[in-house]
Amino acid sequence: MGALDVPSPNFGPRRQGARPDLIVLHYTAMASAEAALARLTDPEAEVSCHYLIDRRGRLFRLVEEKMRAWHAGAGQWGAATDINSRSIGIELDNGGRAPFPAPQMAALEALLGDLMARRVIPPQRVVGHSDVAPLRKSDPGPRFDWRRLALGGMAVWPGPGRARFDEAGFRAATTLFGYAPGWPTEAVLAALRLRFRPWAAGPADDRDMGIALDLAARFPIDRRRADP
Repeated sequence: MGALDVPSPNFGPRRQGARPDLIVLHYTAMASAEAALARLTDPEAEVSCHYLIDRRGRLFRLVEEKMRAWHAGAGQWGAATDINSRSIGIELDNGGRAPFPAPQMAALEALLGDLMARRVIPPQRVVGHSDVAPLRKSDPGPRFDWRRLALGGMAVWPGPGRARFDEAGFRAATTLFGYAPGWPTEAVLAALRLRFRPWAAGPADDRDMGIALDLAARFPIDRRRADP
């Protein structure tokens, strides 16, 4: 799988010898891939990623995988709080409101397949920026096709079950899946819906509860994967 090298100066060592065992997906929220590359390689911007995929499916490598790219910022997934040291960041050329083109999705699937195989990363550890930082971020957004990735074994998808909603049970289940227990319920619900029910609105309901329970039962977070 060929990647065009566009080196970014915005990186550092992974802290305390951490190895990447998460993949975090983003959208660029910029007008073009060229604009995104300019920002991600600007030392004054202090942001970067490991890979960027444009709308035509071209793959760009900005930071070597062994290094810590600056893509996730403050966040948490399970017991891991230094997300940048624990993850590989992939940016997708998309403004946040448009569908992701077929060539771009195909290139993403090829990249994910390679990364997950080489680094032994299970599907439940492919997450969105909105999962690890729901108080700040909404990418890769409501138009991203998580179900397609799940059908290919590159992400997870919940079953159709329903259960009576109760907040304590919902928080216990979402924490077991990976969402941080300290976040407000409203933020966790928004992140869950953004990924699995992007057009849902209104108060939490039995479908939200069913999703949370199914994810917790089938894909519980590995609490041993804490920061080093």
